[in-house]
Amino acid sequence: MKTEHQFKFFIVDDDAFCANVYEQFLNNIGYYDITYYSNGKDCLDNIDKKPDIIFLDHNMEGMKGFDVLKKIKRYNPNIYVVMISGQENIETAVDALKYGVFDYLTKDSSVSTKIKTIIEKIIAIKAVMRESNPSIVQRILSFF
Repeated sequence: MKTEHQFKFFIVDDDAFCANVYEQFLNNIGYYDITYYSNGKDCLDNIDKKPDIIFLDHNMEGMKGFDVLKKIKRYNPNIYVVMISGQENIETAVDALKYGVFDYLTKDSSVSTKIKTIIEKIIAIKAVMRESNPSIVQRILSFF
């Protein structure tokens, strides 16, 4: 299935099984530009590859999800970061939103459905942004 919106995804999770489930689901809905990192440091070392969407595990060995999130947002605040956590903790979710995540998911049986919904939200937001803020080329062409 080919999607009309292509995104570059990073999946950052020290649980390879979970990461593989997310990757397979993304493949099934037509997304193939996916890079997996088992830790936050490797993700940050490759952030210059300009991912559009990062699925970031909250609780990883070594560098924690929040530390990675803060550095991603300092590098480029426009990257959509979705934090995924094994525990449903409202305080963690609120903190994640404070630090700039686009959304916060818990690892449960409906995580794939939620991932699809989040991608649809991002597509809708990008469409609204394009309409309300045309590029400089479009602005110049509108004068002619």
